[in-house]
Amino acid sequence: MCASRSGQPIEYASIQVVQEPACALFAGENLIGANPMIEFPNHSRSYDQTRRAVRFWGHDSALEASFFIDEAALRRIQPDARPDESGYLSAFDCNRDAICAAAAKVYVRGSRGSYDLVAANF
Repeated sequence: MCASRSGQPIEYASIQVVQEPACALFAGENLIGANPMIEFPNHSRSYDQTRRAVRFWGHDSALEASFFIDEAALRRIQPDARPDESGYLSAFDCNRDAICAAAAKVYVRGSRGSYDLVAANF
């Protein structure tokens, strides 16, 4: 205990930190692939015409990483995808789990701000 300016004792609450096993799964946790550091809870995605790729985001604690999957990669995982923005976004949505698993494999904590997924990743 410490004393306050008025001389009254100050009590601090004690906390116990419990470290869970690294492989534990909790309700609502989004662990995709072998890399539990990156999660993909945000289902937002957008088509980037300049890069000709679908952009999506992953989160590693408070850090956000951008991922881009190019048109060739989307055509590899869904050959019948329409070759336009709507078609590529639909292909992404239909194959989201496989795409996020590939993204988790290429992610390296703190390495860079964005990652590119290409056909060779699938």
